[in-house]
Amino acid sequence: MLERGPGKSINLSGWLNPTVKIHSRRAKGNVKSTLSLKEINLLLASAAPQFLIRGASPPLRFTSLEKMASTFTATSSIGSMVAPNAHKTDKKLMNKLSSSSFGRRQNVFPKLRRSSPAVVCAAKELHFNKDGTTIRKLQAGVNKLADLVGVTLGPKGRNVVLESKYGSPRIVNDGVTVAREVELEDPVENIGAKLVRQAAAKTNDLAGDGTTTSVVLAQGFIAEGVKVVAAGANPVLITRGIEKTAKALVAELKKMSKEVEDSELADVAAVSAGNNAEIGSMIAEAMSRVGRKGVVTLEEGKSAENALYVVEGMQFDRGYVSPYFVTDSEKMSVEFDNCKLLLVDKKITNARDLVGVLEDAIRGGYPILIIAEDIEQEALATLVVNKLRGTLKIAALKAPGFGERKSQYLDDIAILTGATVIREEVGLSLDKAGKEVLGHAAKVVLTKETSTIVGDGSTQDAVQKRVTQIKNLIEQAEQDYEKEKLNERIAKLSGGVAVIQVGAQTETELKEKKLRVEDALNATKAAVEEGIVVGGGCTLLRLASKVDAIKAALDNDEEKVGADIVKRALSYPLKLIAKNAGVNGSVVSEGAF
Repeated sequence: MLERGPGKSINLSGWLNPTVKIHSRRAKGNVKSTLSLKEINLLLASAAPQFLIRGASPPLRFTSLEKMASTFTATSSIGSMVAPNAHKTDKKLMNKLSSSSFGRRQNVFPKLRRSSPAVVCAAKELHFNKDGTTIRKLQAGVNKLADLVGVTLGPKGRNVVLESKYGSPRIVNDGVTVAREVELEDPVENIGAKLVRQAAAKTNDLAGDGTTTSVVLAQGFIAEGVKVVAAGANPVLITRGIEKTAKALVAELKKMSKEVEDSELADVAAVSAGNNAEIGSMIAEAMSRVGRKGVVTLEEGKSAENALYVVEGMQFDRGYVSPYFVTDSEKMSVEFDNCKLLLVDKKITNARDLVGVLEDAIRGGYPILIIAEDIEQEALATLVVNKLRGTLKIAALKAPGFGERKSQYLDDIAILTGATVIREEVGLSLDKAGKEVLGHAAKVVLTKETSTIVGDGSTQDAVQKRVTQIKNLIEQAEQDYEKEKLNERIAKLSGGVAVIQVGAQTETELKEKKLRVEDALNATKAAVEEGIVVGGGCTLLRLASKVDAIKAALDNDEEKVGADIVKRALSYPLKLIAKNAGVNGSVVSEGAF
């Protein structure tokens, strides 16, 4: 509500219902008039010189139209800012409103055309690095985040306590979790912190661990780079030298790695879990029971003890179709317990076809996962809107595979969950589907790239029969490719899912312990896929000894400066590990060989 004078007010709050009301205590009767947005702005510009914006906290007052226009005139329900584009009374406009509009007791209800409002945007601050101030601020932001994250590095790294507005505080030892919580007051410093946070997030997405090391390396590159740039070196050529050197070192790192043995899995997991042998042994056992490429998931236990069990389940390379379905914003994942599944072997184009199933889900209060060939925009928008409003616990994904193989995968999921696949060729239509066609899963976990469905154990006999059928198909198959795909289906159906239940005495301890187990599990998976190297920053230091040979192959002198930056930055993690252990890092790095 925008109020002017002792009794007159203009209500522009309902932009989606585009009616503007002009009130006067002296008014009598009703007069309707149609005004354009420009005319409404002119009317605002001709009003009395004091305005109050209601609904703001605290209320906003303006003594002139110029001051009000520089901020906003009215805020619409869709968040736009409407600004007046004139400040003088328009005679035609006032005649249009009738001379009695403000003289007699009456209300005027002009109707706005739904034209796009003018948007007033906050001005951008421009920072030029002429005197080095900007780059120093960026570096200060990098250092503030890296120093905080860096205390968690190494076997004697400390924990960080994070305050939570809702719920208990969190004690964490995970770099990316700490980095996500850092917001700096200075906007330029905050940009520096965000740049390094991206390095941690990318490492977490790719490897699931090693995020603190990424932040410390980034800090080292920036610290060494700023020094040479301040001395007059060309930053573009330096960056090129860094990239060439890093690419060559990655190839050297692959040569250094070795395949991890089964007996070493527990040690790899234990180191990543903060030298917790119990967690290491549990993860090694889980991987031995479902295989190295098997599925291992985590969940919060009900007791103080950790537990491990294997259930029926499958995982495939398909993620959610929209990030708006996410239930855990930190991990960007969807997690449902006791979830119903709707399987559709065709494209879903019309949201009306889903009404019956969705209404049953609302009445039953259960989450539902839709797996279909595809979900087009209209239907997807309906699902997203209802999820965001809290009406439904819902998610959707595209069925794995293509063509005939897609239908086979849907049948496998149906066997696992007890669902019925909606297919028109067998007389089933989506618009008439009810609860009887839905399957059930004890747990579903969806990420951007993968989906895991954990069965409830009620379909074990059906799963075994399905596996037998697929084995018969393998015997009849003639092509190796076909046999390979059939074996994949058997592995997904019969391999099962290992579930680790993390137990703890308190909620704070549970969250911290679960993060450690998650890091350990991700580190072990990465070790299985790509091998292991010597830890403690020693391998990075060994790579530094190979930089001189790479540097000699570079043509440009400033690119060689970039190679030197890499060499010096590679010692940063080892020095910090030593510092956190109470030892002089420089002395340790010099004696590493």
